[in-house]
Amino acid sequence: MPFRLLVLFGLLCALLPLHHGAPGPDGTAPDPAHYRERVKAMFYHAYDSYLENAFPYDELRPLTCDGHDTWGSFSLTLIDALDTLLILGNVSEFQRVVEVLQDNVDFDIDVNASVFETNIRVVGGLLSAHLLSKKAGVEVEAGWPCSGPLLRMAEEAARKLLPAFQTPTGMPYGTVNLLHGVNPGETPVTCTAGIGTFIVEFATLSSLTGDPVFEDVARVALMRLWESRSEIGLVGNHIDVLTGKWVAQDSGIGAGVDSYFEYLVKGAILLQDKKLMAMFLVSMPSSSFCFPQREYNKAIRNYTRFDDWYLWVQMYKGTVSMPVFQSLEAYWPGLQSLIGDIDNAMRTFLNYYTVWKQFGGLPEFYNIPQGYTVEKREGYPLRPELIESAMYLYRATGDPTLLELGRDAVESIEKISKVECGFATNDHSGCSVERGLKGSNQGRAMSHPWSTQAGKISKICETTSSTTAWSLSSWPRL
Repeated sequence: MPFRLLVLFGLLCALLPLHHGAPGPDGTAPDPAHYRERVKAMFYHAYDSYLENAFPYDELRPLTCDGHDTWGSFSLTLIDALDTLLILGNVSEFQRVVEVLQDNVDFDIDVNASVFETNIRVVGGLLSAHLLSKKAGVEVEAGWPCSGPLLRMAEEAARKLLPAFQTPTGMPYGTVNLLHGVNPGETPVTCTAGIGTFIVEFATLSSLTGDPVFEDVARVALMRLWESRSEIGLVGNHIDVLTGKWVAQDSGIGAGVDSYFEYLVKGAILLQDKKLMAMFLVSMPSSSFCFPQREYNKAIRNYTRFDDWYLWVQMYKGTVSMPVFQSLEAYWPGLQSLIGDIDNAMRTFLNYYTVWKQFGGLPEFYNIPQGYTVEKREGYPLRPELIESAMYLYRATGDPTLLELGRDAVESIEKISKVECGFATNDHSGCSVERGLKGSNQGRAMSHPWSTQAGKISKICETTSSTTAWSLSSWPRL
């Protein structure tokens, strides 16, 4: 059972109960409690299947009803499930899982781990559960939030990642051995998101532990990326962390780049950091940065946006390289809502929602000029980004159109993905199960995305108000 599926269920729980009179799929007004209970039942179908068939492995393979390790043999599904259990109000199971993790998870092992994935899944999952625990009614240690078993585990995991940041540029390697550090011969090529997706977890960890090293390395990595952008203000997809030279020069808002932009904005909100927000949103004078007047939001609008879609372009020239929409890009309307750009956010969201309605889910790649899926990228691997955007936009606008996506997601996922042992991602393996998006079949395993978003830890910087954006003066401080 993958990280994205648990995030998806948590977001559905947050979105669907908010409105009490929106029409259902048949035009009638459903009882909102009905959808809430359906989402809970879907979560427990997946969660219980993992416990019965896959624990202590990282993830469940729902078609073969067994488990496998994917990112380090940490029983990752249990870490992923912690904050969702609290959102659902299951405090007793949360407490049981915390004890299981304390007894069974060991980070001092000879395993090559993704620095990016370990941060967002392990460090982020543990921190978000730690910070939510008291609000959920869990008895916490004296000194909380600066003390607690989940915080100690998060710190231990994060320290295992620090050797990856010991490069001439300060940008981290993509992989580190948890016992020995960076392996000799490890490739120095890392995707942009794998460099710029640390500030939320690492700054939180520094604040709670009092050790500045985590926030320091995250800030250095962010600054090196900022300094490496092109003359027209764009970043590429992969960079050599030893030389600082771009290896892949496609620029966009999707896979390989996505969460870098998310973390600039969410890190700025979390830390009340005007400089981080300025990198994304506001042009700075030449005395502040090397290349003035080229903040990311403006460059993205100028070179990658076309009719409220976002294309891939060459980072130095701005010429179109791929006229496709990737499902990972569906976080963008939510990000726009966080900076108050509601009109543009809604227009882009409605483009993406049209694709959802066309296929019953978001295909991995969608050819914008042709209006159809890209061959071998037709599948829907249960990504939560569009639902996250719907949740943010509904909180900002109250527009009931956004709730239709929540109900569509419930109906679609149960129809095309539910199997005996959980929910199967849609892929192209030629499996005999024939439900799914047109041109795709259900996969044998729930694989993790090769680039992801900060679904769990974003809860640290969420608000329950209905404002359209957060001003710097109103941002919460750690």
